[in-house]
Amino acid sequence: MSQGRESGAKDAVSRRDFFKRAAVGAGAVAVAGIAMKAQAAEAALTPPASAPAAGPAAASAPSGKTLADVMKIAREKLYPKCRVCPECDGQACSSEVPGMGGIGTGKAFRNNLDALAAYGFNMRTFHDVKKPDTAITLFGEKISMPILSAITGGVTYNMGLKGKMSEEEYMEGVIGGCQLAGTFGFAADGIEDPVSVYATRLQTVKKYGGWGLAQIKPRSQAEIIERMRMVQEAGAKAVAIDIDSAGRAARAKPGETIEPKTPAKLRELVRATKLPFIIKGVMTVQEAQMALDVGAAGICVSNHGGRVLDHTPGTAKVLPAIADKVKGRMVILVDGGVRYGTDVLKMLALGANAVLVGRPVLRGAVGGGAEGVKLVLNKMRAELVDAMVLTGTASVKKVSRSILA
Repeated sequence: MSQGRESGAKDAVSRRDFFKRAAVGAGAVAVAGIAMKAQAAEAALTPPASAPAAGPAAASAPSGKTLADVMKIAREKLYPKCRVCPECDGQACSSEVPGMGGIGTGKAFRNNLDALAAYGFNMRTFHDVKKPDTAITLFGEKISMPILSAITGGVTYNMGLKGKMSEEEYMEGVIGGCQLAGTFGFAADGIEDPVSVYATRLQTVKKYGGWGLAQIKPRSQAEIIERMRMVQEAGAKAVAIDIDSAGRAARAKPGETIEPKTPAKLRELVRATKLPFIIKGVMTVQEAQMALDVGAAGICVSNHGGRVLDHTPGTAKVLPAIADKVKGRMVILVDGGVRYGTDVLKMLALGANAVLVGRPVLRGAVGGGAEGVKLVLNKMRAELVDAMVLTGTASVKKVSRSILA
């Protein structure tokens, strides 16, 4: 190897090493600055009166941890799978799949963030909006904010938490923490999970009075229908299939039926359950219309966090056209790169009814269980409220695209 190439290789290694070290050391400084705001948010923001009574875990006394404490613990537990970077932009974990990064070059992961960052806000202060309404009704239930947990799981496979946290503890943190904040969490179906493991996750949803949603991998029709019945018995409010995981899941489980779905197969699944059926992984106007045609109650605009197909566009880029086509006729959820309450408001202005949040909630659950998730969500809700006041947005149910610059 020439001297020039050796120098370039050393530079590349040192850049990656810098990201790893910086994420571990500098992260504590970054999250400390938002801890005070998160504590204020927890005191000022409470779930709506219609939110259910807290379940057994939610009834426990507050731990007293700050958001900075929670992130410090999450960093210690998740490293090196996740560095809990001050800005979660996919640079340090690029190509780390399994893990927490984007697939291949990591471009699809970064596209999600870039698509959101491309929008700014038109600040407006000549109005009488003082206390914006952040509550929405979703699948027949009133929730405190249009922010839900994304579909996350795999504490060993993706998060490297073997011996540090069980799937049951993680699920308790997500579902319990979302309930404490007055919103929904998702129970996840891991591709390697037998039915018995999936059943334990659904028990967490049942424990909280069905206060949550559940997702199923694009398995065989018979397997999906069996799991949908379990979801229904657990009392969940809706069931989703993350059709976008078909390719990567099939690679993870060679020889098993993990497949894309035809419209006919999706229609069969819609008819096989009494629950609202959500199709996650819609990235085009054409497939949004197809989802509507097969009878889906909702879609989630998602590229699976940039973790299944490299070079896909960011979800905020494709969302407006999709919303223009099907908004008002089905629920539109979206995920991808959402880190702050301001990101939530952007997605609502682009046409979403509600937003799914992955990594921030994941870190909250790992670092502080249900209380950690509550801190994360209340911080995001406080940021959302601030942005609504400064754009003259009175309600999350009616967000004008004109607030975007």
